[in-house]
Amino acid sequence: MIPHSVLDLAPVSEGATVAEALANTVELARHAEALGFRRYWLAEHHAMPGIASAATAVLIGHVAGHTSRIRVGAGGIMLPNHAPLMVAEAFGTLATLYPDRIDLGIGRAPGTDARTAQALRRNLDASDNFPSDVLELLGHLGEPEPGAILAIPGAGTHVPVWILGSSLYGAQLAAHFGLPYAFASHFAPPALEAALQVYRQNFRPSSTLDRPHFMLAVNVFAGADDAEGIFLKSSAQLAFASLRSGRPGRLPRPVEDIAQYIEPEMRRVVDQALAVSATGGPGTVRRELRALVERHQPDELILTGQIHDPEARKRSFTIAAEVLADL
Repeated sequence: MIPHSVLDLAPVSEGATVAEALANTVELARHAEALGFRRYWLAEHHAMPGIASAATAVLIGHVAGHTSRIRVGAGGIMLPNHAPLMVAEAFGTLATLYPDRIDLGIGRAPGTDARTAQALRRNLDASDNFPSDVLELLGHLGEPEPGAILAIPGAGTHVPVWILGSSLYGAQLAAHFGLPYAFASHFAPPALEAALQVYRQNFRPSSTLDRPHFMLAVNVFAGADDAEGIFLKSSAQLAFASLRSGRPGRLPRPVEDIAQYIEPEMRRVVDQALAVSATGGPGTVRRELRALVERHQPDELILTGQIHDPEARKRSFTIAAEVLADL
């Protein structure tokens, strides 16, 4: 069975509150742990009315405190928004509180718009420093060297660091540093095959890894039958269309006929963005997940599903776990 995990954005659904969204995240994490998922990752986004995971490290600690075995981590922390030392201290603290359960995925994008990025009080060109920031972060989490600035907690915790990406840049960096690599194929799949080839062909063994380790992100909208899966997916389609139109909002309620709500040109954009998905009843989800695994040969899968109803979202992950047990 291929290892599989959950990527959660702590969605704030239409008609729900942020407090309810955070409670739903804890409930889903406990559900995922019971189902045998390996990791539960949360993503940093800012100024998004439909996403409640902005304070990612805080929420990771909350989830870890309400679970007992599942690894909990960031998928990811947007490093240009933070000083590497502070990230090391935050995740060193988490790793000390929850030993051998914390992951740190890091990305280069700001996870927000330019105006909000400026409000985060980091240089908007900070992404240009990403390689050196990664090295600094790794240094803070490793064994301290004489005269080095100490991350306390942090130093010597060796929190596993992943590179996240949606382009060739992240693939090249992960390969160069010999780090595990997760591709954001759940919303930006065009460069997936090229990035994977770059990562595998250029990987340099490190003290962390002796061979490439790749995680594929997949949307899953699983229902009792294909019609229900398609219905559940419409919330994510509507949300993505609103985001691309510059009107981010709360996760919409699903609709019966998506064509009535999204113009054909925008529909093509949305369908391309969500192309790496498994949608439908158990048989269809099994077939589509199998095809993705056979095509890309990932070492792990991480599944996400922006589904409006929390109970339907739990059922979707239950179906996915049952399907993956047979793959």
